[in-house]
Formats: sequence, structure tokens, C-alpha cells
Amino acid sequence: MKAVRIHAFGGPEVLQVEENVARPVPAADEILVKVYASGVNPADWVVREGGNDVLRPYLTLPMILGWDAAGIVEEVGSAVTEFQKGDAVYGEPSFPSAGSYAEYCAAKANQFAHKPKSISFNEAAGVPLAGLTAWTALFEDGQLQAGQRVLIQGAAGGVGSLAVQFAKAKGAYVIGTASASNLEYLRQLGADEALDYRNQQMTELAQSVDMVLEASPLRDNAERLRTVAVLKEGGIFVSVNLDFPFNEAVQAALAAKHATGKLSNNQPRQEWLTEMAQLIDAGQVQVVVSRVYPLEQVADAHRESETRHVRGKLILEIRKEAEQA
Repeated sequence: MKAVRIHAFGGPEVLQVEENVARPVPAADEILVKVYASGVNPADWVVREGGNDVLRPYLTLPMILGWDAAGIVEEVGSAVTEFQKGDAVYGEPSFPSAGSYAEYCAAKANQFAHKPKSISFNEAAGVPLAGLTAWTALFEDGQLQAGQRVLIQGAAGGVGSLAVQFAKAKGAYVIGTASASNLEYLRQLGADEALDYRNQQMTELAQSVDMVLEASPLRDNAERLRTVAVLKEGGIFVSVNLDFPFNEAVQAALAAKHATGKLSNNQPRQEWLTEMAQLIDAGQVQVVVSRVYPLEQVADAHRESETRHVRGKLILEIRKEAEQA
């Protein structure tokens, strides 16, 4: 099969499109997915560069990148009962062993769900990793409830744009931060308030929030310290930046407010993917695709992702939707 592999860590130039990679064989609890599209995420190029302190121990070469997939079930393992050959699915391949920058990937069946019916494979591939990251942070770690106020930092990115919509769909009051050029976009996604993180004083404009979700790639404990000021007593500050712990000053500020700080680790649960698909098919959540690249232009996709200024999602198209059988 055709796949993108790396044999050394480094820049985009280490991404190699190879024609004769062995097709994976699904284990008893896995499905083999004929991949139509894969999402491109910051985690992909972090791994390509050699990973961070959290990821590095799990990385071995050579490897296929990509942990966002949408496609058709080609085979099912002997213990799999919820899928059959021909089902359209989307989900998160097992990290780090089964990347989705490939014509086929094998993955745990419980990390996939039936694809939303109302969107394309390209759009569906933009949901799993970012969506599960947002869902885990908001509802598992943040315990966000209807009627609560949530401040989402980096709200125009892949995780943030889905977090805004999930939070609104669940009845929260959503305040999103982004650059000035993305404020109208946040309002279109449903944000109740959209703040320019560069030029507006957040502590003056956002007050008494129940939860802060740090979906921005910015790693700055001084900024976190300023953000703690907008939390209610007993609030929750959740960051998806696992490699960047809260420092002592931030922990002290949280403790003074009887607030909690959590680093949120994506949980690839089938039931959450199923609920996301229902929200998408109900028209409550839109998937914003910034650009679609053919597999051969994977290095260009990585370069764009590394700008950290992508609105929505970048997608690698592995095969055309018209090829669906």
C-alpha cells in the first residue's frame, strides 16, 4: 500500500511517500480501515520532529504518522461485533503504532464510530483527534454543564472551533479568544462573545467563568496567571498542552480561588464519537476544513500546520470519495 513514513526525526523533508508498505493485519479487537482521508494535526509534526517529553518514550522508527481517519471498513477482527465490512467510519487510530497517512490502517474498533452521514470523508477526517481532545477537556475533565460560562482560548483552531460548538450544543455560555481576523468566525460558530487575545484585556471583559479551556498552542505560565483572574471561586482551568505543567505561581493562584488545574489527555471513546456524529447530522456542529492536500503534498500540509494560524482543519486526501465502492 501507499503510505507516508518517516525513517528519521526532523523537518518536513523527512516525510517520505512510499509505494510498497505492508498492509496492516487487524488484531481480534481491531478493524482494518480503507482510508479516504486523514486529518493533519500539530501532534503529527511534533512527533515528526522527535516528540516532546510526554510523547518521546513511545516513538520508534520507521513510523507512519496520522491519528485522524475516515474511511470504509475493509476487514473486522474476530472479536468485533459493532462493525461490518463496508461500513463508513471515522475515528482515532491507535497511537503511536497505526498511523492514518496511509491507504489502510488498523485500529481498535472501540476508537471508531459510524461516520456522520451528512458530511464527506474529508470533513469527517477533521473531527476525531481535535473533537475528542475538546470533548475530553470540556466534559470529562472540565465537567462543563448547561448554563455555565466557559472561556476557550485558541477558539479558532482545530480543537477550539469544535470546543466552541460542543459547549454551545450542551447549553453553555461561550467566550472565545482569537486574533482580530477570526472574531467574526467565532461568532458564526456560535460563540456568545469573541475577544481579541492580542488587543483586549481579557480580565476586564471576561468575568466569573466556571471553566477555562486552554486550546491555544501558547505555552506561557504568565498568561495562565492572568487568566486565572477570570475564574470563579471553585472554577476549573483545563489545558490540552500535556507537555506544559502549571508552574508554582499558577498553582498558588488556583489554590487561592479554591480552583482546580488539570492537564487533559485525549480519550478516544466510541460513545463520544457517536454523540459528535449525532450533533453534526443534526446541524448543531459544522466541520470547518481550511484546506485539503493530496497525500503527495504532505510536507506542504505540515508546513502550513506549523504556522499555528490555521482556521479549522487541514486534511490529507488519501483517495477520492468517488472511489467509494
